[in-house]
Amino acid sequence: MERIVPGLLIAGFWLLLLLIGSTQLFCFIIVLVVLLDSNEYVKMADARSMILPERWLLNVILAAPVVVTCLSPNTSSLVPAILGSFLALTCYFLYSYKNIVDSYNLFCRLAFGVVYIGLLGAHLVLLRFLPEGASWLIIASAITACSDSGAYFVGKAIGNIKLCPNISPNKTVEGAVGGVLCGLLGAVLFAVLLLPAFNWFFLIGAAVLLGIVGIAGDLTESIIKRGTSTKDSGSCLAGHGGILDRVDSLLFVCPVLYNLLVFPVL
Repeated sequence: MERIVPGLLIAGFWLLLLLIGSTQLFCFIIVLVVLLDSNEYVKMADARSMILPERWLLNVILAAPVVVTCLSPNTSSLVPAILGSFLALTCYFLYSYKNIVDSYNLFCRLAFGVVYIGLLGAHLVLLRFLPEGASWLIIASAITACSDSGAYFVGKAIGNIKLCPNISPNKTVEGAVGGVLCGLLGAVLFAVLLLPAFNWFFLIGAAVLLGIVGIAGDLTESIIKRGTSTKDSGSCLAGHGGILDRVDSLLFVCPVLYNLLVFPVL
């Protein structure tokens, strides 16, 4: 119950935001979420005790590409935004170098954060501004949520073969297959409900691919948590850890879906 109730509330809010919320409200919520994601990531990547203004400076640097994309939702603004964040991060390290132990390691971690939070997160905004983008975001969310639940229950029931034991010992190949199939069912259900006409071949192929990509996103956050000796990215979501723990798969799925829609290959 501790996990179910918050999960249902989060899912309900997300659905209402995408179904009836304006693009302006969506951008406002996404910016807040990404800033919190950045804060969780910076806390994991940087164990130093910092005053709040300094920590939030780093949070803003990581989240800046998402803010810029909200103001100008196209890929042509995303490239200079990423470059600007990287240069701002570089300037921060040039100024703070003498006070940082193992500065290169920390620089690499935070530079990865610009890509992980800023670049990948900006694609949620880009996807929302596509024709029928809200519907596709719901489908992407359904794939990740159904895949996560399916992988857990199938893996618990029949899982034997470890998927990536050195990264996430509890994940199994059987669970991953079950998760991909559950993600496919979720995609089909919401596509039927939300999209008046869609290409079945595209949807099935994309859903299977995105299910696999979502698992990769989940494992990537596991690598980050193992590398930073962190159990959960945060504790703000009762029973669900941090926000980053909930959106790790979506951060990988949305960029791939966006590019499949803009540059269709299926």
